[in-house]
Amino acid sequence: MNATDLGRLLLYMGLGLAVLGGLVVLLGRVVDLGNLPGDLLYEGDNVRVYVPIATMIVLSVVLTLLLNLVLRLFR
Repeated sequence: MNATDLGRLLLYMGLGLAVLGGLVVLLGRVVDLGNLPGDLLYEGDNVRVYVPIATMIVLSVVLTLLLNLVLRLFR
């Protein structure tokens, strides 16, 4: 891999991360991802444990659909 290919790869990866970050910001404004029913929260005296089970499921489904859509477009 030469320097030009590496530069393009890094550029595309950076643009992909920027798009993904924008989607997370927009999705965070539409849906309050941290407080979905199914997210577990335990607060003790000196401890706080947060397990976002429902959030992980929602993000997994959304990202799977997006990835399948992108892969079908480039076939």
